[in-house]
Formats: sequence, structure tokens, C-alpha cells
Amino acid sequence: MSKCFKLLFCKIRTQNFFVFGSIFVYPVSRWAFKQIKIQKQMWHQGESPSCSQSECLDPPHSVRKSHSISGERCHSHLIAADKNSSGCAGGNGNNNSASKNSIHPLDSESGCSNSPVTSELLGEWRKNFYSQPKNLLAQNVCSRVDPFDVCLSRKVLESTNHVFNFKVETEGKPVTNQRSSGRCWLFAALNCIRLPFMKNYNLDEFEFSQAFLFYWDKIERCNYFLNNVVKTARRGEKVDGRLVSFLLLDPTSDGGQWDMLVNLITKHGLMPKKCFPESFSCESSIRMNAILKSKLREYARHLRVLMDQQPTEEEITAKIQEQMSEIYKVVGICLGIPAETFVWEYYDKSKNYQSVGPVSSLEFYERYVKPHFNVEDKVCLVTDPRPSSKYDQAYTVDCLGNVVGGRPVLYNNQSVELLLAVVTKSLKAGEAVWFGCEVSKRFASKQGIEDMSVHDFKLVFDIDIQTTFSKADRLIYGESAMTHAMVFTAVSVDKNGVAQKLRVENSWGEDRGEKGYLVMCADWFREFGFEVVVDKKYVPDDVLRVFDMDPIVLPAWDPMGTLAQ
Repeated sequence: MSKCFKLLFCKIRTQNFFVFGSIFVYPVSRWAFKQIKIQKQMWHQGESPSCSQSECLDPPHSVRKSHSISGERCHSHLIAADKNSSGCAGGNGNNNSASKNSIHPLDSESGCSNSPVTSELLGEWRKNFYSQPKNLLAQNVCSRVDPFDVCLSRKVLESTNHVFNFKVETEGKPVTNQRSSGRCWLFAALNCIRLPFMKNYNLDEFEFSQAFLFYWDKIERCNYFLNNVVKTARRGEKVDGRLVSFLLLDPTSDGGQWDMLVNLITKHGLMPKKCFPESFSCESSIRMNAILKSKLREYARHLRVLMDQQPTEEEITAKIQEQMSEIYKVVGICLGIPAETFVWEYYDKSKNYQSVGPVSSLEFYERYVKPHFNVEDKVCLVTDPRPSSKYDQAYTVDCLGNVVGGRPVLYNNQSVELLLAVVTKSLKAGEAVWFGCEVSKRFASKQGIEDMSVHDFKLVFDIDIQTTFSKADRLIYGESAMTHAMVFTAVSVDKNGVAQKLRVENSWGEDRGEKGYLVMCADWFREFGFEVVVDKKYVPDDVLRVFDMDPIVLPAWDPMGTLAQ
């Protein structure tokens, strides 16, 4: 195999894949595999391509351009990749002749791997495994039972309870269930909003319509995506470039962030669940999303073709509106279409009949909800400990949002201790708190316990996981990101007023934890908590001033742009 081929493969292996919170294919792939095809053809024709042909090996500068948080870090990775690839090729690349013992370039990557799995190693590992009786016991158990359940700590289960120093006056009923959808951010927000609403209107049970906000988010989010397609085309971003490729991976997801919720409520209002109930595609959104994503990718192609023709603003707007008319039809068929006005009839706790309306959803929010819970009075604080993300700094994420012309997703980066402090202050005042975390780590799902010691992986596997490197490094290496939103409703503090554990209202029904409620130790939040939303009156003035800063724009694929779902 020629050195040119080896170098090419090394470049593909080292430059083609980067991970930022989730697996992502670097856009150099089309160029790289085109080169493979050319080199393969030359191989079959008996030619040995010259490694001195640098244009054969180096992708265009525009493809190599860094979009990471730290451009210097990403650039250094590319340089290191080039050096490593040269090493894999074995030599300085000046030899133009193929090796006598070379084999087909697509059948081997020898030279790029220094540590293959050999039969000798496999034999040694097998012998070591069976020489330890504990491995056999663990194997017998884990082959029949969920390995995470095997690692559960009995002591943690025995010491966990739902007794707290401070608790909101009344928790919401009924317990909500997002089912097979990614709407946790909507459920968590509406679970917060309903608490003062229920108190002021003397209600025993109440739910706002999650389907209502889900409907409007789908309409607005699809329109936002199509406008992003136009925006990225105007920037000169290539279709197979990293940014556009990332946007096309998931044109419309169920997940969201707090500022996206504020956009929906301030534009479209709220509605009681009785007036716009759930539908099949609300509770299981995968089929509807499949239809929408397919059409949005098709529409993206149409828009990119149109942009190449130097269209007028009117032509662009007309094309997007034509596409959105079809999106509107799909979403309406799957979710229903909210009425322009509605009448809400109910019994209060005293069994007295009450009626509100006819009223529009926006008027319902502004007249009946906003006086008790104003979403614009709440602020979102995040904690991102990566060296590239300074505290007391505002951040936003490129191309992240849901409403064209709406407020951007804005993050105020602070230490995790400050987040816990404002959460404690809010809960002591009787106000629940929306928050985002990585729910699945160190989580006993059935028991509803989020605790750093709830799993003892080392006891079973002789290794530990999830906490073996720092929170900052977990973000950098794709091991951690904010994935789920819930609500804090209670807190226990020590004699110094520092939070020790918190009570959490989830949106997965009553089957987990204590009738749907979880217990979280404060140390767990320090490791796996990422953002909280509290009333601005609980936030120090110097922290509030950070919102007045010009935000640093993070790339679209940054882990802080991950959506709660």
C-alpha cells in the first residue's frame, strides 16, 4: 500500500470525526472519499500516485476552518492530526513508489494502528477474567438483571427520604406524564406556572395544555429552521459544511430551552388542558417528526437552489410561506389546531361553578396567568465550568431558537454554588424552580433517587464510570450535557443554610420515585446540573448585569446548545 494511501486514510481517521456532546461527522468526508475513489482507480490502473501532490491530500481551507469554542484548540488538533497521519504513513511522504508487499488500500489500515487486538492478548484477558470468581458471579447476575440495578447501593436506598426543611406550599396535581415525547421543558415550565395559578383560583387540580405549546413550537420551529437555511446560505456556508450538516441532522426536535418557552407564551399565550387535550402524536411524536424532518430537508434543498439564483426578498418569503402552508397542514392533522377563542369552565375547591371566556389564548395568559407568573420576570442561569467558558459572561448559541424575531437563547454563566444559592432562596420563599440537568447519570430510576453514591460500579465491574473525570472534561469529551428539565419543589439545608438535598417534580407519571417525585442530593446537582430559572428578584444585581453584555456566540453544535427533552 502506497504511503499516499496510508496518509490519506490517516487524514480521514484523524480529521473526519469530532464529538461535541453527540456524534457528528466532519464535513471533510465528501472530499476524503472522493480522493479514495480517485486513488483506487489509479491503483487498479497500476499507477502509484505521488505523495508530493499536496492538492491530492489536503482539503480546501474552507473545509478545514475551525468552528469549535476554542479555535486555537481545534486548529491544534488538526495540526496534530497531520503530524500523526505522517507518522502513520511511515516516513516523510517523499517515496513515490508503492511497497512491494503492499495490499489493497481499502482492505487494510495497517500503519495507522499501533495496538491491535491479538490472539495472545485475547487469551491473556480470557485467562485473567476466569481466574477471578467474582467475575463469574457478576456475569451470572448481570446476564439476568439490569447491570445498573445490580450496582444499586442498599445503604443509599435505606437512607433516602422525602423530608425537607423548606417546601412549596402546595404541589401541583395531577402528576404529569410527557410519555414518548421530548417535551420535558414544556411540562416542567407549565408545572411551575400552575402552582401560583391554582392557589389564586382555588383549584384542587389543574394542568395547562402542553399540547397547545407543543403545537405552536412545531409551527414556529419549522419556520425558524427554513429561515436558518436562508441565513446560512447568505453566510456562504456550504451544504456539506459542518454548520449546515449539523442543522440538517435534526431539523425539528421536541426539546427546548427556557427562552424558547418565553417566545411561545408571549406570542401565543396559554390554554387549559381541558380546552386542547393531548393527541397520539403529542404523546408519541416520532412519526409526526419523521414526516416533518423529511419535508424540511427537501425544502432546505429547494431553498438552497433558489438562493443560488439571486432571488429577491419577496421570492424568498413566498417560497418559505408556500412550504410552511404544507407544514401547517401536517402539524394540524397530527396535533389538531387550537381554537381562536375558548371558554374554560371549572369547579373550584368549594365546588362552585366558574367560567372564563370566550377568550383568546394570549388574552388568557395576559389577564389570568401573567399577574401571578410573568415568564419575562424569570432569568436563566447556567453553569459551564470549561476553561473556554468564563463565569460572569453571557453566551448564546448560533442558529438556536424557535421563533423568528423572538428573543435569543441567552445564557448567564455562573458557578454551580451560585445556582444552588438562588434555588434555595427561591424555595424558601415558596417558589418552585425550573432546572436542567443530565438526568440519567447516577440515577436509580425506579426508586427516583439522584445520588452520587446510588451506584457502586466498582464493586461489580472493578471500574468506575461517569465521575472519573471532571465536569468540564465530560463536556469537552462528549460524556455530559444537559438532557432533561424538571422542577425543584423543596430543599433541605444544613446549619449554614447550604442546600443538602432537593425534591424534584418530574414529568414521567406516578410510577417512579414517590408518586412521580424524585430526591436529589446537592452534590449530584453540582456534577450533573447545568441550568436553573428563577425570578430575577432572587438574583444579585451584579449577576443580572451580565445579561446586558454582548453575548459570546457558541457554535451550533456546542454542548451548551443541547435541548432538554
